[in-house]
Amino acid sequence: MIEARHLRVLRAVAGTGSFSAAARELGCTQPAVSQQMKALEQSAGTPLLIRAGREMRLTQAGTALVRHAAGILAGLTAAEEEVAAIAGLRAGRVRLVSFPSGSSTLVPTALAAMRAAHPGTRISLVEAEPPRSVEMLREGDCDLALAFRYGGDGGDGGTAGATGAAAAERSAPATAGAASAATAEWDDLVVRPLLTDRLVGLVPEGHRLAGAEQVGMADLADEPWIAGCPRCRRHLVEVCEGVGFTPRIDFATDDYPAVVGLVGAGLGVAVLPELAVESVRAKGVSMVAVEPAVEREIVALTLPDLARVPAVAATLAELERAAAR
Repeated sequence: MIEARHLRVLRAVAGTGSFSAAARELGCTQPAVSQQMKALEQSAGTPLLIRAGREMRLTQAGTALVRHAAGILAGLTAAEEEVAAIAGLRAGRVRLVSFPSGSSTLVPTALAAMRAAHPGTRISLVEAEPPRSVEMLREGDCDLALAFRYGGDGGDGGTAGATGAAAAERSAPATAGAASAATAEWDDLVVRPLLTDRLVGLVPEGHRLAGAEQVGMADLADEPWIAGCPRCRRHLVEVCEGVGFTPRIDFATDDYPAVVGLVGAGLGVAVLPELAVESVRAKGVSMVAVEPAVEREIVALTLPDLARVPAVAATLAELERAAAR
């Protein structure tokens, strides 16, 4: 096998005409140069140099190898510099996928900090809800996924239609440890908990329950409902069935501002994560605490190998700082 260090020595010998001059140029000893040239000739399987008086001249094979060595060494140097730039966060990229309320709250702060600290790192953003965002991570379509899970949720999926005690248990407040234990689907991923996001009730201003300190979900049993994303709708049904009723969902939309607008127009009630409400200018709406308390855990996900990539690790750290703020 021809080694790059041997090619560098061959070029020095070809350029200077002798082992001793090449040794001075390379900062090593003449025997070291001679030994490396012997090793290179053994790898090539043919003589590369011939002695002509005090000078060393290239054979035809040596001339060909020197001609190719320039491109090989230039390419290797460029690769080394690019890798060093990525390792030093002077270059590189991170492909981030996030759910919408995360995109409008946590992501801007984190990406602004990344750009200020590491302007050479390029970060792209696309939006997807879990479980699609987790699938994108496993399929190699992104490097980092911002996702969420509810207490007792099965991570990527969760089951719909649960009733009674099982649904009531699923609607209990989540802790990072309990959710992690329940989420076998994420066992192959690096899971970085960011924050716990409480769900709040939204009722129109002037509603009979507007201004109440706390509202039981059962108190909203006869109300028309506006529901959010498919996963959130499924969880809403589970929570409501856990306290004895099935919600009448009149409107369903993935657009959180639309949910708030529909509630504000008096068309129904809703339950949304506080993070989603924070990103929307809520007009004509009153927020109330709901019982049973429902929380979702916001996490950042990546693959174990990607977690060691400096740009990905730095972005994870900035997401954690944004969540702490």
